[in-house]
Amino acid sequence: MTFDGHPPLLEISEASVVLGGNRILDGLTLTIRAGEHTAILGPNGAGKSTLMKLLTLQLYPFASANGTLPVRVFGRDRWDVFDLRTQLGIVSADLHDRFVHGNAAGGITGNDAVLSGFFASQGLFSHARVTDAMWQQASQALDSVGAAHLAEATLDTMSTGEARRVLIARALVHKPKALVLDEPTRGLDLVARHHFLERVRQVAQRGTTIILVTHHAEEIIPEIDRVILLRRGRVAYDGAKSAVLTAARLTDVFDAPVTVSLVNGYFHVQVGG
Repeated sequence: MTFDGHPPLLEISEASVVLGGNRILDGLTLTIRAGEHTAILGPNGAGKSTLMKLLTLQLYPFASANGTLPVRVFGRDRWDVFDLRTQLGIVSADLHDRFVHGNAAGGITGNDAVLSGFFASQGLFSHARVTDAMWQQASQALDSVGAAHLAEATLDTMSTGEARRVLIARALVHKPKALVLDEPTRGLDLVARHHFLERVRQVAQRGTTIILVTHHAEEIIPEIDRVILLRRGRVAYDGAKSAVLTAARLTDVFDAPVTVSLVNGYFHVQVGG
């Protein structure tokens, strides 16, 4: 589903990024529209994490020849990062690690983790002014992902799956237009991964656009219908999930023979065949 009359969620035009002398993204061009649940898939080194950092304004590409910026998010090429966080929720394994380790005040509770989404901080600090409305929204966000019982527990005492659910609540506390998931199931066992993905499905079904960045096809929930395959910093294939997640195309991108099967709406990839 796309929403005509609204600017795309993400527009990237001929974006190039060089880090440490290496060209990570090489003239990358793509557009993702609001409501268009999308998975960005590729091997290690394909440029997935760099692309995610462009989306979240953690990195900026070279300016184009005519001086225009090649990345636009929700139709704008310039954002205050705090304002962007109200439109774009983020969950990543790296974010998980930071929250589990706590901050200078010690362990971070589920409540404080979610409330910190209003301040783009790692937990709450004494100067934060938390309103009654914020408390209510945080409570609702925790409840929406089945984590209300984790409000007073600290993330370092939670299972990996529980902590990841709290971080989804943090990302959703603003009711953002889109949720970006960067390698979101790293560290989860099979059961925890299943439960996590089911929560993501519910978020997608409620109308929040999902952008999933991964190198595991098994993480692509049934609600995602578009898949972009990256290779060496460029788009190798882009289209409907059934047309992109084929043995031939995955073999080409991952440079190894694979077989592909579809079970209960999920694609499974096995090396060899």
